[in-house]
Amino acid sequence: MGLVGLPDNGSEDGIPGSVILGHKNKYRRMDSDLAEDGGEDFDDLPNYQLSLDRRRTTRKYVYACAVFASLNSVLLGYDVGVMSGAVLYIKQDLKITEVQEEVLIGILSIVSLFGSLVGGRTSDAIGRKWTMALAAVVFQAGALVMTVAPSFDILMVGRLLAGIGIGLGVMIAPVYIAEISPTIARGSLTSFPEIFINLGILLGYVSNYGFSGLSPHINWRVMLAVGILPSVFIGFALFIIPESPRWLVMQNRTDEARLVLLKTVDNEAEVEDRLAEIQLAAGMGDADKSEVKAVWRELLKPSPALRRMLLTGIGIQCFQQITGIDATVYYSPEIFEFSGVKDDVNLLAATVGVGITKTAFILVAIILIDKLGRKPLLYLSTIGMTVCLLSLAITLSLLEPGGSTIALAILFVYGNVAFFSVGVGPVCWVLTSEIFPLRFRAQAAAIGAVGNRVSSGLIAMSFLSVSQAITMGGTFFIFSALSALSVAFVYRLVPETKGKSLEQIELLFQNEHGWQGGQLELGDVEQLVQKAGQASAC
Repeated sequence: MGLVGLPDNGSEDGIPGSVILGHKNKYRRMDSDLAEDGGEDFDDLPNYQLSLDRRRTTRKYVYACAVFASLNSVLLGYDVGVMSGAVLYIKQDLKITEVQEEVLIGILSIVSLFGSLVGGRTSDAIGRKWTMALAAVVFQAGALVMTVAPSFDILMVGRLLAGIGIGLGVMIAPVYIAEISPTIARGSLTSFPEIFINLGILLGYVSNYGFSGLSPHINWRVMLAVGILPSVFIGFALFIIPESPRWLVMQNRTDEARLVLLKTVDNEAEVEDRLAEIQLAAGMGDADKSEVKAVWRELLKPSPALRRMLLTGIGIQCFQQITGIDATVYYSPEIFEFSGVKDDVNLLAATVGVGITKTAFILVAIILIDKLGRKPLLYLSTIGMTVCLLSLAITLSLLEPGGSTIALAILFVYGNVAFFSVGVGPVCWVLTSEIFPLRFRAQAAAIGAVGNRVSSGLIAMSFLSVSQAITMGGTFFIFSALSALSVAFVYRLVPETKGKSLEQIELLFQNEHGWQGGQLELGDVEQLVQKAGQASAC
């Protein structure tokens, strides 16, 4: 009888213990002490050095793959950042109304849901790698159309194309990275797309500030045109990164999957164990594939375990957006203007600080996510956001525009994006990419991305109108209440996945108590191991 062991809760330095699947498959830190592999390594120094060099090479290769796979996220971030400033000049040049401004900004998120829905099927059909390529091509076509648009209608056509490209990109990058990453580093590596989103936002803000001195007919076009440049790097990346080994196994291309695992697994002895585990997860064992229901049919009528996964995955994606982060980023110039800042250049300069803060604090999450875990960061993030949003609401509602109001508004906006970047920003995508079984991963992650994009679009398209109806301060009172609800959601429905293999996380959702209770205690794990050992002995 096979044993499926659960990892411990981690040691004092945040390094979780080995995860055991079967009787010999172990996942170790990429930089762990080679002493764990046996004392013979130290008796043979050449082999020890060779093994150490392999680990270093593997680590660099996996990190490079994660970086290149994340480049599409720069496109989303750049669009979010650049449009917040470009729209100031689009209004002057094309004479658009406030409603058209809301539609222009918010429609990208709404349309991107179609890209995400198609992306799940596309990535299962042509692969994770080429879906990323398709996302880049579609987005660049949209960016080019927007750059040369002579009217609002043509601008919207480009916006629609860009939205589809973004929808493809945001759902596939975390899935790809999760599938090539070692267990111990999966959290930080899967956060890379969020880093690049934030980097893109910062670049968009800098572009706004840098080109604001040009004429209103030219500056916004140059701002949008700069977004085409990442396609060069994405094209280069396609020659570097491999296809996902899990997708290759699903296509019965086992030999190719083994070659990828040899490049991404630091211990060559583990490759066959990992490959066997992926084959089992993909349903390539004794199961009769003719009896397996279509993925979408199972998603529409999910089992209890899959229903829990969908609730957690879609829920965390929606909470990431309904707390108003995109409204804060897109409309930061309007927020600062409401607080008392008048000059366009000063408004854009203040928004650059938003981008810097958002980018800087995502690095904190990368460092901590595989040490502290997903859930502690989510607590820190959601509670901090709630406090900042409530404080911003009080500031905008009770204080007169001017000196102290401007300072407090900037402080609380920066604080809100900082807490977002520390937790719910990156962790949302990490969880969505790792909680679903292999057969459902791409398409279930696509559904989560749809929830994210719909929520983002609704917030972005309604922010100005709602702010006029109930005041800007009143709008942020609503955001703070929703943020408080997200704290309860994390407490009740998000399990801890730190240190668990993708296949093992599935087991958490099989048990309703384990799903709601998060990480199992070490004593519980020891009891499970003892019981399984007794059963095996029988």
